[in-house]
Amino acid sequence: MPVREDLLEILCCPLTKAPLKMVPAEALARINERIAQGEVRYENGAVVKDRLEEALVTVDHQRIYAVRESIPVMLIDESIPTAQLGAEIVALFEAGGSK
Repeated sequence: MPVREDLLEILCCPLTKAPLKMVPAEALARINERIAQGEVRYENGAVVKDRLEEALVTVDHQRIYAVRESIPVMLIDESIPTAQLGAEIVALFEAGGSK
């Protein structure tokens, strides 16, 4: 179940205060491929081991937050910096439109 629209409207990145939007399905699939290969790390340096069912990305495309059981995990240490994902994946965030 996706994040409720009314909740999405008030959420922001706890680090930068940038608004958030849902990660588009195609980008999520590509990120999960990279996670399966052990190539994705959280902000704290730990390897991301669990695939993302859903995720939020800052509108400036700098940071991803996992959504688990419809609850956004808004912890800076457990955010995923997008710089490690490459321009091809980051470009897919535009496919999701605005919030």
